[in-house]
Amino acid sequence: MAGRRRFGSIRKRDSGRYQVRYPGPDGQLRPAPMTFARKSEAERFLTVIESQMMRGEWVDPERVKITVGEYTERWITQRPKLRPRTVALYRWLFGKYIEAQLGGVELGRLDTPLIRQWRADLLGKGVSENQTAKAYRLLRAVLMTAVNEDELLRRNPCRIPGADQEKSSERPVLTFRQVFALADAVPARYRAIILVSAFGCLRWGEVSALQRQDIDADTGVIRIRQQYTEIRGVGLVLSSPKSRAGTRNVALPPSVLPALRDHFSSFVDEQDDALVFTNESGRPIWRGNFNKLVAWMPTVTRLGVPGLHFHDLRHTGNTFASRAGASTKELMARMGHDSAQAAMIYQHATSEADLAIAAAVDKAVKADRRKAKKESGEVAPKKTTKTRKKKDDGDDGMAGAVARKR
Repeated sequence: MAGRRRFGSIRKRDSGRYQVRYPGPDGQLRPAPMTFARKSEAERFLTVIESQMMRGEWVDPERVKITVGEYTERWITQRPKLRPRTVALYRWLFGKYIEAQLGGVELGRLDTPLIRQWRADLLGKGVSENQTAKAYRLLRAVLMTAVNEDELLRRNPCRIPGADQEKSSERPVLTFRQVFALADAVPARYRAIILVSAFGCLRWGEVSALQRQDIDADTGVIRIRQQYTEIRGVGLVLSSPKSRAGTRNVALPPSVLPALRDHFSSFVDEQDDALVFTNESGRPIWRGNFNKLVAWMPTVTRLGVPGLHFHDLRHTGNTFASRAGASTKELMARMGHDSAQAAMIYQHATSEADLAIAAAVDKAVKADRRKAKKESGEVAPKKTTKTRKKKDDGDDGMAGAVARKR
């Protein structure tokens, strides 16, 4: 008579198949999720389970019956530090690309072939590689928590090489002339936002949240301390920058200041907390509405840069600063990127290096504008509108070049 097994038990059923039961770490007996045609198969199963327990790799099958959809929602709600916009983005990505095919699948049944098929199906339906990569990265992050923190999975099934990579197209970089031409082409109320965004390397959320007290119109120093975020179903939410690096001071080239001062006198209320850039009603500008207010697409197409995005102004400004000799560390500080190696300058001081960057960009701007005037035969500045000052204090000779077109 064969002795009792050291771990688990095997019983032959009336059907001829073998049923397995084994004790978990808590001492409770658990049945195997399937029966086996041969006793040797049942024995191998018990050997694997025992080995997993000895190595600390065993996962209770009952715990991984939670579906991908249930676990993802729990994953999102248990992260209180996520910004509202990030929460909205994650839920949108999951609902749009993951839920239909994987949302009802139990975690314990997820494997790499299933995820590979999901990804292939998305691409086969015409979903772009970039959007597919975003969805894949979200799923991978969720499952990584299931592996490392909750110990529900032994390893992450998101193991497809290159699936997380987005293919970024080369974004356009405007010339000095194109920046001023774009500023001249939009309605007068929105002229300065083009110049400030480009030469200050600002994000839309940052520039749209600027208040009068944040800008020194004499020195051109801008203090970035808050931003607007657009949340679906909520509206515009005012918050601090995402990271400490985002809170910074940025210096504008002096050549831009006459246009900025003119904007202040024409369109900005006197209160310190008055928004610098508003719509005709004096309200904050929504990103999507801005394109309509300035006829963005036909305007940039007419200027020879079809497909230009507003964010490309920031990219352009970064390029200007780089060409002016800014180091990587200085660029990181100017753009508000977080980096352990970068020396960041915060609200109460503007780095001399950043002022030097602005001065170098200004020198290049002036040289280019002088060349443009010479080529066009322009000899006198254009007249400004009645609502603007007839002459800017501290005019540096750029008034004609930056006067808005009617």
